[in-house]
Amino acid sequence: MRNHTELNEFILLGIPQTEGVETVLLGIFSFIYPLTLLGNLLILLAIVSSSTLHTPMYFFLGLLSILDMLFPSVLCPKMLVYFSGQNRAISYKGCAVQLFFYHFLGSTEGCLYSVMAYDRFVAICHPLRYKLIMRPGVCVGLVLAAWLVGCLQATILTSFTFQLPYCGPNQVDHFFCDIPVILPLACADSSFAQGVASTSVGFLALMLWLSICASYTRIGIAILRIRSAEGRQKAFSTCSAHLTAILCAFGPIIIVYLQPTPNPLLDAMVQLLNNTVSPMLNSLIYSLRNKEVKSSLKRIFHNVVFTVLH
Repeated sequence: MRNHTELNEFILLGIPQTEGVETVLLGIFSFIYPLTLLGNLLILLAIVSSSTLHTPMYFFLGLLSILDMLFPSVLCPKMLVYFSGQNRAISYKGCAVQLFFYHFLGSTEGCLYSVMAYDRFVAICHPLRYKLIMRPGVCVGLVLAAWLVGCLQATILTSFTFQLPYCGPNQVDHFFCDIPVILPLACADSSFAQGVASTSVGFLALMLWLSICASYTRIGIAILRIRSAEGRQKAFSTCSAHLTAILCAFGPIIIVYLQPTPNPLLDAMVQLLNNTVSPMLNSLIYSLRNKEVKSSLKRIFHNVVFTVLH
C-alpha cells in the first residue's frame, strides 16, 4: 500500500450530539466491554471443557465467541480513552489498522453466521448424513474460507481508502476510522474508492443475507413437515439462538439502510450497538437459550467453587 499522505494523525470527534455526556458513556461502556469479554470467554471455556460440545455447531459457536471478543476490542479501548477526556488523536497507521480489522472481523463474522445457518440446515434437513457432510475437514475448510473472505474484503477496502493522499483537514466526524468518514478528507477525487467500497460491502452483505435466508427457508419448510408438535419444537430450539443472534446483528443495519434520510446520530448508535452491544448479547443469548452450554457453565462454576472452598 503506497502512502502519499502528509498527515501523521487523525482526530476522532466522537459520537455526534453527545457533548457533555462523555462521562456517562464512559461508565456505560466501561461496564459493557469487560462484560462482553467475560461472557464470550465463559462460552469458549464451556465448549472447550465439555466433550459433549465437541461438535460442528459448537465449534462454530466457539469461533463466534472469539470474534465477539476481538471485534469490540478494535474500537472500545480507543473509545474509552477519549470518553475519559484524554487524547482523541489516532495515528495515520493506527487509523488504517483500525479500519482493516473492523472490516476483517466484521466480514468474517458475517461469513460465519452464514456457515452456522448452513450447519443448521444440514442438521435438520439431512440428519442422517449430518456427520458425513459436516466432517472435521469440511468444518475447518468453511472456517478458513470465512477468514479468507474477511481478509480479502478488508484488504480491498483498506487499500482503496489509504492509497489516496490525505493532506488537508484531519478531523474525523465519528468515533472510529471508517470508510464513509475517512474518504471525504482525501485531497483527491475519492468517488472511485467510494464506489468500490459501496459495491464490495453491499455485494458481500447481500450474498450473506441471501445464503442465510435460503438456509432458514429450507429449515422452515422441513420443520413444518414434522408431524408432532414436540418434534417441531425440538427442531426449532436447535436454531432459535442462532436466529436471535442474526436478528441482533443484521436488524440494526437494515434499519439504517431503510431510513429515508441519513441521521449521523442514529448511524453512530447503530454501529455502537453492532460493535459493542451485539457481541455481549450473543454471549447471553447462547448461554441462556442453550441447555448444553448452560449445563457446561454450571459444571465450570461448581468446579471453581469446589476448588476455592477446598
